[in-house]
Amino acid sequence: MYVTVRHYEGVSDTSEVARIANEGFLHTIREITGFVDYYFVDAGDGVMVSTSIFESASDEEESNWRAGQFIGQHLTPLMPNPPHNTAGEAVAHTAR
Repeated sequence: MYVTVRHYEGVSDTSEVARIANEGFLHTIREITGFVDYYFVDAGDGVMVSTSIFESASDEEESNWRAGQFIGQHLTPLMPNPPHNTAGEAVAHTAR
């Protein structure tokens, strides 16, 4: 599995960003081949963090591209700063 974490700072309205993500981006990311899981976290103080999990590196890379497109089209006024992306292969995992 491959994971990408996007860290956003300077978010001006986290509840509006969450609403737009729930209504639009979740559908977009689910369409990517190899999609496994997605989490979007309001970390407080204008910081939001997303974690996306995919079966392959190319799927994970596509998610970053689609996230950038979605933000550019729908969220730029609320998320003016580019995210800090960290991605790679999952080397340990557990679930309930």
